[in-house]
Amino acid sequence: MADGKDTARKDWSANQYLKFEKQRTRPARDLLAQVPLDQPPRRVLDVGCGPGNSTEILREQYPAAAIEGIDSSPDMIAKAGKRLPDIPFSVVDLRTYSPKEPQDLIFSNAVLHWLRADERIPTMRRMVEWLRPGGVLAIQVPDNYLEKSHAAMRAVAEEGPWAPVLGPLKPALDPFESPQELYDGLIPLCSAVDIWHTFYQHPLEDHQGVVEWVKGTGLRPFLDPLGPEDRVAFEKEYLEKLKGLYPVSVDGKVLLRYPRLFLVAVRA
Repeated sequence: MADGKDTARKDWSANQYLKFEKQRTRPARDLLAQVPLDQPPRRVLDVGCGPGNSTEILREQYPAAAIEGIDSSPDMIAKAGKRLPDIPFSVVDLRTYSPKEPQDLIFSNAVLHWLRADERIPTMRRMVEWLRPGGVLAIQVPDNYLEKSHAAMRAVAEEGPWAPVLGPLKPALDPFESPQELYDGLIPLCSAVDIWHTFYQHPLEDHQGVVEWVKGTGLRPFLDPLGPEDRVAFEKEYLEKLKGLYPVSVDGKVLLRYPRLFLVAVRA
């Protein structure tokens, strides 16, 4: 997508991300169920398509549409192309990209939080402008800055010997904008803006499962700048901190609470 905070996404591992494909795809399905199009779309753009799991459900829903997927990660795009060889996928920078034709639906599953805070609403406004009148912008993002899993990342980064390396990099993603900020930013361009939160509770095999989950997303900016030994040590310390924060369920599993913010906007 863009440079800066989302640099880690450019180097994402599709295989790591897809360890939890079913859980990661469910929010995309939940978002798609709320798209209020007045007729079947002709053109659909999947922004931050990842390995094609979200693009696949778009094709299932709209088999006659011309669908295109874009992402900043070459590994994700390569995976998506193998999964859906009949759909065009491109590696792009969202800050400089614009589609050639007006879109009926722009769908974005779990990507815009990788942008810096000052880029998000301007980017969403540009995305609305890519739509035809009556077209729909549908967005879902994790909204977990205050969750224990993410607070623990920041704490470990500040406490360990890697602090001099990570401190200047500020690897934590910026908190996502509030519903009020999002509404006020988009409603001047839209006839309707609908915003809601859903809190998913993911049963993972153990505390290491939590580590594996976030290694595919939010933990990447913390681990990637470190050398091999520090990376292992950081992950070990993070795991120990998680064990003190998340109880073990009666079946031995660990529930990872994962809040997500949804937004559906209709262009005026």
